[in-house]
Amino acid sequence: VFTVHADTAVSDVARLMAAHGISGVPVLDAEDRLAGIVTELDLIVRNGRLEMPVFLQIFDSVVPLELPSHLTTRLRHMLGTHAEDVMTDDVHSVTPDAEIEALVELMVKRHVNPVPVVDNGRLVGIVSRSDLVRMMATDLGAP
Repeated sequence: VFTVHADTAVSDVARLMAAHGISGVPVLDAEDRLAGIVTELDLIVRNGRLEMPVFLQIFDSVVPLELPSHLTTRLRHMLGTHAEDVMTDDVHSVTPDAEIEALVELMVKRHVNPVPVVDNGRLVGIVSRSDLVRMMATDLGAP
């Protein structure tokens, strides 16, 4: 599994992903524990337009429809220079003994790709959609 640390430059993360044809790379903390993941989507979103906070104006009052911290998070994500700035830190993972159905549910219902495999707090692998497709092709090709 290719990994980066929180202080890895975003440009280095993008080069690593492009060079190895991977859809995401886990971000490890100082103790080599999973801290987050940078996916293709995280990198693509950086180049989008900044969405300003949504609010409702009623007469002379302004009612925010989202937390002010959302703008700060979006700015940090778009302007960040390190993996920790652009990573998704709410990582959905599985254990090594997880059923394929659990992986599929994460990938389809929660739009997670790739999915880190964690055992006792340590990253031991990663599974992407392409891994599942390769497994299906192998299974379908077997006599």
